[in-house]
Amino acid sequence: MRPDRGPTAAPNGMFWAVVSWVACSLGVGKRKIDQELAPGWGQTGGVGTSQDRFAAFVEVVAVHLDDHDARGGDLAARMYLSRFHFDRIVSSVCGETPARFRRRVLLERSAYRLITSGRNVLEVAVEAGYSSHEAFTRAFRRAYGVSPTAWRASPRRVQLSTPNGVHFHPPGSLRLPARTKVTALDLLTRMVEHHIWLVGEMIERAGRLPAAALDEPIEVSVDDDRQTLRSLLSRLIGQMDMWNCAIANRPYDWSLEENEDLGAMRQRLARVAPAYQAEVRDVTASGRLDETFVDALCEPAEVFTYGGMIAHVLTFAAHNRTLVVLALKKAGIEDLGWGDPMKWVAEPV
Repeated sequence: MRPDRGPTAAPNGMFWAVVSWVACSLGVGKRKIDQELAPGWGQTGGVGTSQDRFAAFVEVVAVHLDDHDARGGDLAARMYLSRFHFDRIVSSVCGETPARFRRRVLLERSAYRLITSGRNVLEVAVEAGYSSHEAFTRAFRRAYGVSPTAWRASPRRVQLSTPNGVHFHPPGSLRLPARTKVTALDLLTRMVEHHIWLVGEMIERAGRLPAAALDEPIEVSVDDDRQTLRSLLSRLIGQMDMWNCAIANRPYDWSLEENEDLGAMRQRLARVAPAYQAEVRDVTASGRLDETFVDALCEPAEVFTYGGMIAHVLTFAAHNRTLVVLALKKAGIEDLGWGDPMKWVAEPV
């Protein structure tokens, strides 16, 4: 599967994210909610905080979204709660009753279906659990202010207002609100951290291969440069090393990249990566991405910004890393996948 053609729906495990700010934003005391738990909760496979219970409730709704025969009591039983405690806990943390939450998500999905599919209104209504065109139209109009037909002709925002931030997310899952705010600078730093980690993992995987595999040419029809697994790994490290030298106004020794063995790569990465990462963190933390420095190693000398330098490294590194993972895959090592940073940057630090 190509990296830009991932799975169409996230696995159920995504719903177990901890949405700790939800209860706080609604002014709900954790102890108050915890005291309302059924006594057997912690002994029957449930989780122990009000926020985890909310995430568990979202997962239950997601799994049974199209089970229109499931009633509130059924959902409560799946969370090992009485119907009374289930309604009270979910409403307190969620800001909506369980039934209202589920109806809203189904209506959001219906609004999405109306503008992305060729289904008629009745088909969309039945999928949402409504027994008639009229009943669905009334509910849709109350939520969106217009009829389904008018919405299809002139669609607006799919997401309805809600205090908990959970919405239908195409094509078939629910999106929980983020646990923490991630700034653009946080994202940039995480991408550099991922790059450094992945280069180390690639070197480790390359160590499982014979020397002949490291030096086998990697053919790219539009690139005349001779490239091998060894040269690409050495360049990935050299790229950071080169910019460390440019910033410090030191010469870079290109001979290091001539048939560099893996042991030397490991040692060089251990020296180069922390220095480069520290530079990126310092520049981003102090808001100096647009600050310039002179690269006296160029002939003639050139002026670059720190932000441009980081973008340069990540852009060319992404190309070289892709060639490396493809070479590893050809050699039978596939556990790094495409080296995609998507999951890495989403994980809490």
